[in-house]
Amino acid sequence: MKKPISGFSKLNKSEKIEWLLKNSFSSDNNIKSILLQYCNSNEKLQKLHDEFAENTISNFYLPFAIAPNFLINNKPYTIPMVTEESSVIAAASKSAKFWLERGGFKATVLSTTKVGQVHLIYKGNFKILKKYFEKIKPKLISDVSSITANMNKRGGGIKSIELLNFSDKIENYFQIKATFDTHDAMGANFINSCLEQFSKTFKDNFKDTNEIEIIMSILSNYVPECIVKAEVCCEVDLLSDSSIINPLDFANKFVRAVKIAEVDKYRAVTHNKGIMNGIDSVVIATGNDFRAIESAAHAYASRSGNYKSLTKASVEKNIFKFSIEIPLALGTVGGLTKLHPLANLALELLDNPNSRDLMKITAVAGLAQNFAAIKSLITTGIQHGHMKMHLINILNQLKASEKEKEKAVEYFKTNMVSYLTVDLFVNKLRSNGKIL
Repeated sequence: MKKPISGFSKLNKSEKIEWLLKNSFSSDNNIKSILLQYCNSNEKLQKLHDEFAENTISNFYLPFAIAPNFLINNKPYTIPMVTEESSVIAAASKSAKFWLERGGFKATVLSTTKVGQVHLIYKGNFKILKKYFEKIKPKLISDVSSITANMNKRGGGIKSIELLNFSDKIENYFQIKATFDTHDAMGANFINSCLEQFSKTFKDNFKDTNEIEIIMSILSNYVPECIVKAEVCCEVDLLSDSSIINPLDFANKFVRAVKIAEVDKYRAVTHNKGIMNGIDSVVIATGNDFRAIESAAHAYASRSGNYKSLTKASVEKNIFKFSIEIPLALGTVGGLTKLHPLANLALELLDNPNSRDLMKITAVAGLAQNFAAIKSLITTGIQHGHMKMHLINILNQLKASEKEKEKAVEYFKTNMVSYLTVDLFVNKLRSNGKIL
């Protein structure tokens, strides 16, 4: 067993890398050069990136891409997306162009409420605790006035605060639940600061402070009242394109595909993962927290007790409708949204949206991604487009030259793409001596 190191965080980057090479790799294998080549030559910019996290030794790059031709509420957008998965950008762009010619996307924010909780243990009489809560409630709010002042000026702040009794589930467990509107900020630090002051005020002013034990004070990333809806619709006949031979058959098959994701969780997970391909890409590009967005979305998909599709589709009176309702707690101020130069650029590309507009744009990206995926699944099949996009990745794995790539791209326009078929094709080129 390796001896643990003390004071690692105090080492500079070079010292951290040297320790890593000495203790975690059996051979150098160009590891140091790989790490250093991904560091930014601009020292000021690299220092900014180093301070995003702890013990940084390099940068991990992901492609920063754009998907053009989106029309959302009659306003054109080019959407920034960060992802490493082949075909995500192509699919989003294809959907955007498809619906651009059919009126575009409509999006509406339904609510923007977020939740924070103080979890506590109290072994006394609940009536006494309840009475105390009602008495202390104005002080709970006044004691955070210094924290909420700026948020209140921007139109946000505390919306409600209540005491909940969960002692039937966990012995002596109670909760102070507060709701917030954080305006254009995601608001995690704001909410947590309020909650920690709530807990201090609540405990310190009780007649016997020993009777109350604060377990924790933390926001919830489940935001079922911070919801945005995005949708598209058109007459069934207008669905026709080169891959849709019979629009009515396509529409009915599309609806059935979504219905399957409503009743079968195995399909629903993959269905919703495709939605998150689009959503996460925008969330990352704009410097928001994709882990929080993911967890909230999947919890929302399970709100009925069964895990279901986040999208819905229907055909009524010859009108095809496709929509999504999803919780999206996003911010356009604070955090990395302003610190990360590319996140800042992404927001500028979107015309510096407020948080509500960013919710709409992000939901549309998820809906577009899901439409493209289902369209492929029920027509040409998902692999047809995906593997074409994946071809370059395979060629790079095989260390193909530029001339080999050109030959391969031409050949696989009409042939099936798989790792094996590409490997065989490249080796055949090399064995024949056609590519140097």
